Amino acid sequence: MNKSPIEYSLADFDYHLPSELIAQHPTNRRTDSRLLHVDASGQWHDRRFTDVLDLLKPNDILVFNDTLVIKARLLGTKDTGGKVEALVERILDSNRVLAHVRASKAPKPDTTLIFAKSLHARVIGRRHDLFELEFDTEVLEALDQHGHVPLPPYIEHEDQPEDEQRYQTVYARHPGAVAAPTAGLHFDEAMLDELGKRGIAKAFVTLHVGAGTFQPVRDNDLSRHQMHSEWYTVPAQTVAAIEAAKAAGGRVVAVGTTSVRALESACKANAGQLLAHQDDTQLFIKPGYRWHIVDAMITNFHLPQSTLLMLVSAFIGFQTMKHAYQHAVDQRYRFFSYGDAMFLEKGSSHAV
Repeated sequence: MNKSPIEYSLADFDYHLPSELIAQHPTNRRTDSRLLHVDASGQWHDRRFTDVLDLLKPNDILVFNDTLVIKARLLGTKDTGGKVEALVERILDSNRVLAHVRASKAPKPDTTLIFAKSLHARVIGRRHDLFELEFDTEVLEALDQHGHVPLPPYIEHEDQPEDEQRYQTVYARHPGAVAAPTAGLHFDEAMLDELGKRGIAKAFVTLHVGAGTFQPVRDNDLSRHQMHSEWYTVPAQTVAAIEAAKAAGGRVVAVGTTSVRALESACKANAGQLLAHQDDTQLFIKPGYRWHIVDAMITNFHLPQSTLLMLVSAFIGFQTMKHAYQHAVDQRYRFFSYGDAMFLEKGSSHAV
């Protein structure tokens, strides 16, 4: 039985996942993944990802996150000789970033970090857990030349050439993410073309996914959890396309939890109405959340005790989520960023 929203704690969102089900590499083709379909009645169906073409209806609109993953991981040394690793979290301007920095001792202000002969960064100071770094050259160009693909912590190999292509959506265009919006990794150009032929509209938001998406919830009392901040924008043309789809009787299908959070954040910022908007968001969607715009979503499987698992529970219902995830484990679905996908339809009978 579902609890009231205030009764849920962190422990409720745990589940056992055999380590061999964590996908370490992508499938041979983007569309080769399996798809677990949870329909509006809360029943689940084992499908292939290409079945999305049949699950969508004319006049539906797919909303994609077109953020582009930057090569945000840098390896180097401090000017004193100690090893250092930086993971860029946010680009502030053409030369400055906020970054997670790992070293035997935290670098002090005015320390120089050396990532390559031609790439140095000065530590300006700290902002809570992040360090403000100023590079001696244009940041995006330097990262592209010297950085590594910021693979999630549960992927055990160092980044490889395939990751530069496959840990990126085919429609990525706005650089700034340090983690991929992974539901979109399943779409290739041919599938996007076929969706258009079938009358399925497409629209885009941008949410620059931060490394905080992998940070665990540490407090068993969910009301005390502080969400990390991520920048997003919902453009006017996307709002217009969604309004047209809804007027024609179509559904808003968000591709990925990041698209969900961008759309719902824009609604929350405008008294429940979807308007063009850009800002930072710390929206934490958990059971009891009142939905504004999203009717269905495509998403990958999420980590135990994660805020994204709580978001899924808010959408399809806690018990439905628990049963669907257990079914996915039993049926040996592949989990997390390079894993399989889910197609979730919101149903009034179980979305509590």
